Amino acid sequence: MSAAGDTIYALSSGALPSGVAVVRVSGKDAFSCCRAITGEVPAPRKARLMRLVDAAGSPIDTALVLVFAGPASFTGEDCIEFQLHGGRAVVRALLDRLAGLGLRHAEAGEFTRRAFENGKIDLVEAEGLSDMIGAETEMQRRLALEQAGGGLSELYDGWARELTHARAMIEAELDFSDEDDIPGSVSATIWGTVEEVGHQIESHIAGSRAGEIIRDGYRVVIAGPPNAGKSSLLNALARRDVAIVTDVAGTTRDILEVYLDLDGYAVRLCDTAGLRESDDVVEAEGMRRARALLEEADLILSLGDIGAGQPAERFEGECLRIGTKADIGNQTGADFDLLISSRTGAGMDRLVEMIKARLEARLAGASLSLPVRDRQVGYLKETLRHIQAALDARDYSPEIPAESLRQAAVALGRITGRVDVEDLLDVIFSSFCVGK
Repeated sequence: MSAAGDTIYALSSGALPSGVAVVRVSGKDAFSCCRAITGEVPAPRKARLMRLVDAAGSPIDTALVLVFAGPASFTGEDCIEFQLHGGRAVVRALLDRLAGLGLRHAEAGEFTRRAFENGKIDLVEAEGLSDMIGAETEMQRRLALEQAGGGLSELYDGWARELTHARAMIEAELDFSDEDDIPGSVSATIWGTVEEVGHQIESHIAGSRAGEIIRDGYRVVIAGPPNAGKSSLLNALARRDVAIVTDVAGTTRDILEVYLDLDGYAVRLCDTAGLRESDDVVEAEGMRRARALLEEADLILSLGDIGAGQPAERFEGECLRIGTKADIGNQTGADFDLLISSRTGAGMDRLVEMIKARLEARLAGASLSLPVRDRQVGYLKETLRHIQAALDARDYSPEIPAESLRQAAVALGRITGRVDVEDLLDVIFSSFCVGK
């Protein structure tokens, strides 16, 4: 990231052309830039229709101008928003004007990074904002809102306060152990609290997979021998031609993936190479990838062509055995959980209901206060290790468990960015779009 003292600008409203474009400016020179372009700075937080002019005084556009005086702004700095017409030439003229005034174009995520550095949001809230922008389903939106709104941060801060209090009590016993009015077993009263925090974090970590499913999608893998109807099923569920469908065995050589919105949940539907013996190097690699993907699947749809007498293979884990081509094959379903026809649509609604039921069962009882990123889960596990170390050392000299509790609180602080996360910032904020 470049110097924090620079005044930055960027288009914040997405691709052009559009009905309205929002250009955002933040930094110490924001107000002087507004004065140069509009002639004056309107009252904060009151939208005003103003004429924008270039360096020669020629009009650029007529736009709504909004002023936010720091620190009462998103970034904590003086901010201006120009809401102008979203034509490419119009926006380019304004961006060129801002550059001509000595402002710097913002880097990816720089507005949000400034909000973090100025104490307006923490890292978990920043990650929630990023997920909010990328949310495509209702559950993704709700999960992101929980993080962006501070619900998850409040949970972590509460645990950190409990651990800090426990450490303070232990150190008080160490510092005042010679005083007659200080009980010799003060620390014993707080170990129950430490154990409870550990149990809560352990349960929280266990819910991380549910958070990943909501954020990244429930992975459903279609598997089976060649010509079992895997690609036809993928196309039928996606309601478009994603995969090539032919009578030639081995058409699918690589993983094909589509995203579905299933009543607000994201589902990642994967078509794989047909599983069989083959000397073809490319096909063999496709089957190796298919086998690897099956180990990561949340649900496997194991297909068998009932007309060809193909059985559906039994896989480890969650698996539905599906008989395909029911419109032309033997109608017995004794060896299958469901018979379908991708051509006529028979059984497809029932299949969708069965996938949804498995998904909802997987997420039953899960709250939306869940860790959703590997970074968060990693620090939670580190916190848990330090808590366990403190519990294991509770009968030793008080300095030892007190230090473990300090390290546990520090690990929690790194999740929200309260302590020592400078090396993470470039990675986190570079994933944002420019203008946010």
